[in-house]
Amino acid sequence: MVKLEFHNPSGTLEITQPHAPRLASLDGRRIGFVSNEQWQAFRMLPQLKSMLEQDFPGIEVLPIDTFPQGNDLIGTEKTAALVRKSGVDAVIIGNAA
Repeated sequence: MVKLEFHNPSGTLEITQPHAPRLASLDGRRIGFVSNEQWQAFRMLPQLKSMLEQDFPGIEVLPIDTFPQGNDLIGTEKTAALVRKSGVDAVIIGNAA
C-alpha cells in the first residue's frame, strides 16, 4: 500500500504590529506619500494627490517627492524619522500598481 502525505502551504501569520487606525476625517489633515517608484507611480500618485485635493478642500497633501523614494530608501529609519518630523497625520504608502 502506498501512503501519500500532503503539505498545506497556506499557513497563517501572527499579526504582531497592526496598521495605524484610520483617520475619522481628512478635514484639515496633512497627508504625505511614500513610494517605491514602481509600476507607473510617477503617473498615478500625482493624479491621486490631485483627486484628494479636489475631493477634500481642507486637506494639505505634501508634494509626492517630499520623502525619499525607491525600494532602498522607503523602509529606512531615516525616512521614518523624516515622516515623523514632518508632522503629517497620515502617509499613503504605495507603488501605484
